[in-house]
Amino acid sequence: MAVSNNLRTAYGTALVELGTKYPDVVALEADLGKSTQSVMFKAAFPERYFEMGIAEQNMTSTAAGLALSGKMPFINTFAVFASGRAYDQLRNSVCIPKLNVRICGSSSGLSDYGDGKTHQSIEDMSIMRAIPNMTVVCPADSIEVAKLMDCLHDYRGPVYIRINRNDLPLIYPEREEYHIGKVTKMRDGHDAAVFACGVMVSKALEAARELEREGISLRVLNVGTIKPLDREAVIEYAKGVRAIVTAEEHTIVGGLGSAIVEALRAERHAPVEFLGVKDCFGTSAENYDLILEKYGLTSKAIAESVRSLLVK
Repeated sequence: MAVSNNLRTAYGTALVELGTKYPDVVALEADLGKSTQSVMFKAAFPERYFEMGIAEQNMTSTAAGLALSGKMPFINTFAVFASGRAYDQLRNSVCIPKLNVRICGSSSGLSDYGDGKTHQSIEDMSIMRAIPNMTVVCPADSIEVAKLMDCLHDYRGPVYIRINRNDLPLIYPEREEYHIGKVTKMRDGHDAAVFACGVMVSKALEAARELEREGISLRVLNVGTIKPLDREAVIEYAKGVRAIVTAEEHTIVGGLGSAIVEALRAERHAPVEFLGVKDCFGTSAENYDLILEKYGLTSKAIAESVRSLLVK
């Protein structure tokens, strides 16, 4: 089980563990191994590690060929490059034939706070969930990363893994059963519900504690799998509350919020507010907390959204 709070370290460690158990696991890297932590796999299995250089399209096509030959390739790069530069190859060479390729989109969202908008992926989930046959996962902490990675060898079809760059609080229950597609109830409540993913799950739990002091009971759901979304679970968890907030470190266009409302479209449900990046690019910042605050991705913003909906 993961010990480090850093999701990249947890990913690299889990990748080595998978490689130890399964000799068909291979890794491909686009010149960012020290950042994505795929270098851990390189150190353990140098003959199964392929440095492809700054050539994401070629890396993806090579991974498709490896998958066709019976290997299970993990391709590694920043999320913005995985979803943008290699889109055509992912669509045509990986997703149409439903190949068992795993795509690690590292430094996702705004978590690469120092490198600015060119390196920040605020639209990757909407791109990836729009591709047929693609599974999209967004773990909330390193514990969930480890549980997810343990499921990947036997899972069929392409999977996009969204990995945050920074240390995040350990919040996922270690004894909680995990499977891809599960919506995990992190905290029960009866006044409002927050559906969150990634870093925003811990922010939602902070908001729940803040609101509890005001007598407001907040239900917190970790939507670790954006696609396929468990529609029945979303409908069930949306019942009985007077307000619903979705919270994601991603544009509000086509991401988690859109997926939740799509799931609820035929149901009677409480008013919904989207909390995320407001259809704009990121920027550079001195640290992660500052950039999250600039874009309103905080526990205070979640709490305020809940309050606003409850008084309407």
